[in-house]
Amino acid sequence: MDGRAKRRRKPNPLPRKTMNPSAQASAGWLARRAFGGLDWASQTHAVILVNAQGRVVEDFEIDHSALGWKKFRERLQPYGSIPFAIETSQGAAVEQLLEAGMEVYPLNPQSAQAYRERKAPSGVKDDRLDAWSFADACRVDGHSWKPLRPEDPLIKELRLLCRDEVTFIEQRTAFINQLRQALAEYYPTALEAFEDWGSPAAWRFLQRFPTPKLLEQAGKRRWERFLHAERLWRAESGPRRLECFAHATAFCSSEPTAKAKSQLALSLVQVLLAVEKQLQHYRKRIEEVFQRHPDHDLFGSLPGAGPKLAPRLLSEIGDDRARFGDDPQALQCLAGTAPVTRRTGKARTDPPRWPCHQRWACNKHLRHAVHLLAEKSLQQCAWAEIYYRHHRDKGRSHANALRRLGQRWLKIIHRMWMDRKPYDAMYHNQNQLKHGSWVLQLKDT
Repeated sequence: MDGRAKRRRKPNPLPRKTMNPSAQASAGWLARRAFGGLDWASQTHAVILVNAQGRVVEDFEIDHSALGWKKFRERLQPYGSIPFAIETSQGAAVEQLLEAGMEVYPLNPQSAQAYRERKAPSGVKDDRLDAWSFADACRVDGHSWKPLRPEDPLIKELRLLCRDEVTFIEQRTAFINQLRQALAEYYPTALEAFEDWGSPAAWRFLQRFPTPKLLEQAGKRRWERFLHAERLWRAESGPRRLECFAHATAFCSSEPTAKAKSQLALSLVQVLLAVEKQLQHYRKRIEEVFQRHPDHDLFGSLPGAGPKLAPRLLSEIGDDRARFGDDPQALQCLAGTAPVTRRTGKARTDPPRWPCHQRWACNKHLRHAVHLLAEKSLQQCAWAEIYYRHHRDKGRSHANALRRLGQRWLKIIHRMWMDRKPYDAMYHNQNQLKHGSWVLQLKDT
């Protein structure tokens, strides 16, 4: 018998090498047919595809038109559904990519700039270079990115409506500032008589009495009639306004200035009335869409949210429960309430306290809605007012205290959102008692 057959096999002392989960995910990711990058623009889009080795396999441009996107789908049909990196998370280009069956990976502008500089440290800027850097970044790092999920059509419509409503409000504010400036030049009596120039009653006052001379000629009886008709008569403000009207021409501009600026004021009033009318249409439509969503009771239960902030919060947070996971920190970072900490170098204090600053890379619309919610909740939540006052007493600014309160509200909203339960003030108070919240300790003092 051959001696080699009797020889025992020695065990291998070295264990077999196994790939870690990250390497396995990277290997599976590189098995894709190609990786795409699209640099979008208003007229044309640059498209580049690279293979698993990083070699460019497709390089072309398409027009932002029906024929251009048809060419895109025909050109990429052999590759099937492949990942695409693009420097935006919304818009017509993103919608076309999703309709074409692509996996869309939106890039943050700062990340896109870093990927661009990695390919061209000289700072050269080119559409094809951008598309190539996005495609190669998708190939190298895309396995750790989160794809853009298709969202509920109700959420998308509600978000667009709410953002357009805010745009109208900002434009109305700009027109009001222009109107106040015009009145300061020729009609200071009107500015003295009315404090709130966002009220349509103040605009109708200018339509009825456009110049100081016409106001004085109208007489006291017509002044009183106007104030009563517009429900502006108050025991404390009515006599004061009548006294202002009686001395309207004592301090005013020259007649040519009054004629010119009154024309501007009346034009701005017409614009403001039209904007206000459209805002009413928007609010009605927002209310209709908001009531159709199953989470409307959840966000509507928040104290201080009301019919304006509740739809904005729902539209920006959405209804995808897997988006943020079980930890509210991701939602707080998205809203910009979580500060940015710089843990580098040596700490100058013991225990170490690292420098922090406000988070600027966030959803500005959500941050604004959370800021307003925190401010409105001060009038309806005792614990919120105590929390706010505590930070104000420590020397922090109004905005800083509201940001901290918003951070706390987002933790509550996240738990409500995940459990699908409306806000319950009594239940929240019981939890504070159960866990020994320091806010209640301040209330006792």
